[in-house]
Amino acid sequence: MYTRRTHRRPRTARTGATLLAATVLLVSACSSGSTTSSASSEAEAAALTALPRSTPPALATYYAQRPHWRKCGVPGFQCATFKAPLDYAKPSAGDVRLAVARKKATGPGKRLGSLLVNPGGPGGSAVGYLQSYAGIGYPAGVRARYDIVAVDPRGVARSEPVECLDGREMDTYTQTDNTPDDAKETGALVDAYRTFAEGCGAQAPRLLRHVSTVEAARDMDIVRGVLGDRRLNYVGASYGTLLGATYAGLFPQRAGRLVLDGALDPSLPARRLNLEQTAGFERAFQSFAKDCARRSDCPLGGRGATPGRIGRNLTAFFEKLDAHPLPTGDADGRRLTESLATTGVIAAMYDEASWEQVREALTSAMKENDGTGLLVLSDSYYERDADGRYANLMFANAAVNCLDLPAAFDTPDDVRRALPSFEKASPVFGEGLAWAALNCAYWPVAATGEPRRIEAKGAAPIVVVGTTRDPATPYRWAKALARQLSSARLLTYEGDGHTAYGRGSACIDSAIDAYLLRGTPPTDGKRCS
Repeated sequence: MYTRRTHRRPRTARTGATLLAATVLLVSACSSGSTTSSASSEAEAAALTALPRSTPPALATYYAQRPHWRKCGVPGFQCATFKAPLDYAKPSAGDVRLAVARKKATGPGKRLGSLLVNPGGPGGSAVGYLQSYAGIGYPAGVRARYDIVAVDPRGVARSEPVECLDGREMDTYTQTDNTPDDAKETGALVDAYRTFAEGCGAQAPRLLRHVSTVEAARDMDIVRGVLGDRRLNYVGASYGTLLGATYAGLFPQRAGRLVLDGALDPSLPARRLNLEQTAGFERAFQSFAKDCARRSDCPLGGRGATPGRIGRNLTAFFEKLDAHPLPTGDADGRRLTESLATTGVIAAMYDEASWEQVREALTSAMKENDGTGLLVLSDSYYERDADGRYANLMFANAAVNCLDLPAAFDTPDDVRRALPSFEKASPVFGEGLAWAALNCAYWPVAATGEPRRIEAKGAAPIVVVGTTRDPATPYRWAKALARQLSSARLLTYEGDGHTAYGRGSACIDSAIDAYLLRGTPPTDGKRCS
């Protein structure tokens, strides 16, 4: 599954994905295709088992590291390299190098230790997020009393990044038709998934077996120990909530003040996660459509159009692009295909502040035959730069997702049988998102994880945050995670967009700040708007 963290404040793009990169938008995993409720899935999933409290002797040298901090990037930030075992079952088999950065507490006030941050993904760079936003944009009181720390998870960005395809190969991959109409187009899509998977396997054969969320959570405990903190304080967004919850499940006695914003439900099999996320994007699109219908510049039906009509008009536009891609003026000759346009629209669903941009892009495409605006949105989502280079986001995203859970679908026929349920969940995006969930079927490494309830018995209070119309992490997931965690406090934001902290709600921000600074969690069930 692919999720991303957004902010209204300017910062570097963090995520990207097209429907083709199933790992990018959706959890590419699961085998059952079950339509059971979240509550019943929680009951069926086994609980994550906590690790022993004592540090195994074989790991002692990792916890005893003394990092060499150096100046890096933006002034005021320090960077270092930590080591962790590549394989926790065989610590002597080699190391993985982790990129760590921090912005030290500025004062005044008593220092509260380190606060680790993670923006999501999987595949988002925590170091990049720290330097572009968290280290300068988190509330002044939090930055005054915490060292804000980020570690790129193994396989991500600066931490031995997984690499799969070069820029031209990725351009081809992202333009592949992800709503195949016949056997030839289905074969082309399968070939694209195979090429992607084979590229990843050829470039990182050993690392690819050891980039799971459980291993990344264990790495965070090494970071905690090396930093000298008795407990881990943490703010994780989107996929970062799964990472944080996993840490709490493995090390409940070491879990400090944890904020899990835009929560995932770890107990669900991936096909169900895919389906529910598809419905989440449809819910976000409905909010966008209602807003668009109130505006004279809405290119999808004009003032007073119903959301249903706006959705049908967008679907018709996508179908037109499937046959006749639009020019974009791109230096590499790329045209706006259906897959790229769909990605551009989905990118704007993460944050209502992007709705104006996507309206303008759609107007240019639909009325002026200019696909530039939607291509810009898609490229930002993919983290493709002006020189045609892609960040490793897509590669790491697939590597983690395909290792964490078994493949969602085994064959194209499995996808076809599931299409009605996906199209019911989202008439606009359902078909593409269903096919997107096929990619892990061709992954070169077998999955090592499975759905798990996370209870974290004995942990201090954990704040779980959910947004009622979150497109990427539906609100029901936050409720489900809060039910599982034995010490959870559910904090709800009634609104649009992906995640809630730092996005404009004084009610949300003050509740989280009080927890981080004073250790006072919000009342369970508190709601903000």
